Amino acid sequence: MQNLLEVKNLTVRFHTDEGDLTAVNDVSFDIKKGEILGLVGESGCGKSITAMSMLRLIPTPAGIIENGQILFDNKDLLSLGFDELNKIRGEEISMIFQEPMTALSPLHRVGKQLVEMLILHRDISKKDAWKIGKEWLGKVGIPDPEKRMYAYPFELSGGMRQRVMIAMALLLNPQLIIADEPTTALDVTIQAQIFDLMEEMTGDDTSLLLITHDMGVIWEMCDRVLVMYASNIVEEGTVKDVFNNPAHPYTKALLNSMPSISKHTDRLNAVEGQVPSPMNFPKGCHFCDRCTSSFNRCNSQKPSLEKISDHQKVACFLYDK
Repeated sequence: MQNLLEVKNLTVRFHTDEGDLTAVNDVSFDIKKGEILGLVGESGCGKSITAMSMLRLIPTPAGIIENGQILFDNKDLLSLGFDELNKIRGEEISMIFQEPMTALSPLHRVGKQLVEMLILHRDISKKDAWKIGKEWLGKVGIPDPEKRMYAYPFELSGGMRQRVMIAMALLLNPQLIIADEPTTALDVTIQAQIFDLMEEMTGDDTSLLLITHDMGVIWEMCDRVLVMYASNIVEEGTVKDVFNNPAHPYTKALLNSMPSISKHTDRLNAVEGQVPSPMNFPKGCHFCDRCTSSFNRCNSQKPSLEKISDHQKVACFLYDK
């Protein structure tokens, strides 16, 4: 399967008053055409920063993409001019943000924002753009879409704002959709509806990068999965391989912490220990202080992501031959 996007050796740092913070450290992966790729990990591991870097949305000057390439359609997105990048944003690569109020203007009605986006990227009349925008509000489960087109974002509930954001991301039929915790504010019925819609949107021409901390969503939705911990990708593989034969101790701990109707217990299994500070990561493996299988080498050397089977990679010395 052909790659749609390739991330190579991406490193992102933030300068703060307390010191430099490493959010993403030498991360590499690809997204294939027509696939749904999951990116999973605890809060603060670098998932959202990785996604925002792909469209150069890192807040500056504090945030700096220090190293790497992001190749899309044979172009490095990190080296494009502002005008050229803006043509790609929304039309070819769209993003569903975790908090919609960061992406929606509070000063303009929902309909105006949908219409402007369509007119910016399509040769289309305002009347036709209005009709398409209203149709998409209905598709994402917003009741009385005609009325909501005239509403301001602050007049909508958090769940409705999120659905407006999802409609904006999908209506241009982009080649790549980046969804960062896209259903956090929605009830389970609407979540299922949104995930079904996203699944319908993917295929030969459209890929989806789904960012979540929910392993259940990864199992239901994704073809492949990346497991991220403390700024690094620690495991990569098909969903079937990773769930049936998790290789990294962190992946095993995440899967073990999932609720199950077959587990007769009142408590969920926690991943013991604390995530290290991004200002002071360990010299070796970032997970070594929480790992029950660590040994001396783990404290002094950092493992690289290496292939252990046809469809699975892991960054762990337990598999070093």
